Amino acid sequence: VNPHVLITPNENRRNKLLQSKLSFAKKELDDLERWKKEHRPGTIKLAPQRLGGKESEAQARQNQQMMLMQSKYRQKRKREEYVKAKKAAEEAENLKKKEIQREKAERLEVKKRQQEMQRRAMFLEDQQYKTNELLNRLDFGLPKSDSCQIANRGPESTAW
Repeated sequence: VNPHVLITPNENRRNKLLQSKLSFAKKELDDLERWKKEHRPGTIKLAPQRLGGKESEAQARQNQQMMLMQSKYRQKRKREEYVKAKKAAEEAENLKKKEIQREKAERLEVKKRQQEMQRRAMFLEDQQYKTNELLNRLDFGLPKSDSCQIANRGPESTAW
């Protein structure tokens, strides 16, 4: 009924495996120790030399201090140059932005002038049209030259 099979451990076999693993690990450690002893580096034998060159200790310390001070000044100068370069880059960027804004303003000014010219031209056109329209209306409203002569015919035309 149960699909699983339970196998009980074999204690003798387990103990044998553990002992063989332990003995193998111990053998490897012993081999490692033996190899270290065989390959240990020997002592180094050098002929004695006078170190430090031709300078005295005081002179060497003084030179070292001068180098330290110079390195401080070099670092400071390097920092200042970096700051100058950074400011110059920022200034160049600002000038570039200003130039772009100036060009935009000039284009806008030109566009405004063109629009103003168009507006004036349209205004003049409209003004001329309205003036002509008014003059035409006035021309139709005035009496003709013939009608002026008829009105001034003389005494026979009166009803009296």
